[in-house]
Amino acid sequence: MPTTARIAVVPEAGGDFAIEERAIADPGPHEVLIELVATGVCHTDLAVQAGDLPTNFPVVLGHEGAGKVVATGSHVTDIAPGDQVVLSYGSCGHCRPCQEGDPAYCSEFNPLNFMNRRQGDDAPVFEDGPNAAFFQQSSFATYSIAHERNVVKIEGEVDISLLGPLGCGIQTGAGAVMRTAQPKAGSSLLVSGVGSVGMAAVMGAKVSGCSPIVAVDTNEDRLKLAKELGATDTIHVTKETDVAEEVRKITGAGADYAIECSGNATAARGAWESLAQRGTMVVVGAPPAGTEYSFDANEQILSGRKIVGCVEGDSKVKQFIPTLVDLYRKGHFPFDRLVKRYPFDKINEAVADLHDGKVFKPILEMG
Repeated sequence: MPTTARIAVVPEAGGDFAIEERAIADPGPHEVLIELVATGVCHTDLAVQAGDLPTNFPVVLGHEGAGKVVATGSHVTDIAPGDQVVLSYGSCGHCRPCQEGDPAYCSEFNPLNFMNRRQGDDAPVFEDGPNAAFFQQSSFATYSIAHERNVVKIEGEVDISLLGPLGCGIQTGAGAVMRTAQPKAGSSLLVSGVGSVGMAAVMGAKVSGCSPIVAVDTNEDRLKLAKELGATDTIHVTKETDVAEEVRKITGAGADYAIECSGNATAARGAWESLAQRGTMVVVGAPPAGTEYSFDANEQILSGRKIVGCVEGDSKVKQFIPTLVDLYRKGHFPFDRLVKRYPFDKINEAVADLHDGKVFKPILEMG
């Protein structure tokens, strides 16, 4: 008998999520069928839902899934039914970036992650539509099909329902520090914008031995939590705040690294101006389409400062996600403090709360 899934469908740009039931396809040779326990909700889901990022509607979104393997395709060898898994982003495996170990920069990233192109099978994931293979998982559902490349097996005792956000938002912030910047212990580091990605960057900076760690935001409650999670200093930004001046009061010469998580052009400029000579700014916050960041070329040349883009925390997911799980188990990466749980049926409430800044990281529990 076909497996029936409950799915949350966005019918058109700007539409609410509607819960429906559909039969789900069998996994292809390199695919895995997962019964989802929970999934995180990410700002990228909201941007796609609103029509600010591309997709093909109607669509099942969701890209921070976690659950249990039900079945595997004939060519899958390292994952088996019963395994606990976290799902992450899709990659093709054969382009130059993938072959050189940088799957986050896959040449097929957009079609595989935003345009619902199932790999190795042209059949729809769900009977009678809608489009589904978002980030090779479409995890706003009780069952999901993912490609073996973006399925991460989790060993040992751990609450799998908590781990979905490691597949995107949390690994992005932590990886921006631990994998992209790779600061030496004792380096000064600024985090611009402390939502869930920025909080993960703060925790990643603490794990890396950075000092001072400066959190910058317009929200005092967020800054208070950032201090608890590892920031040594905070800057509450108002219209009158000169961020670079405040950072230099703390660091002296400026920050060795800045992790820009806000997606705001003014905040990005403040982070850039806060860098020390030869400092590096890692940009992970996605601004609205068409936003321009302006940095004076001569200033960049003479200062030796660098700007680096970062997708998904430069994560090689089958290695980095288990690393974050291990750090969490040992008490060094308490990302669970960012989480608020919602029943799957309350998906529109969870999305509204994330949009309104009432919660850092919603997790939908499938029940």
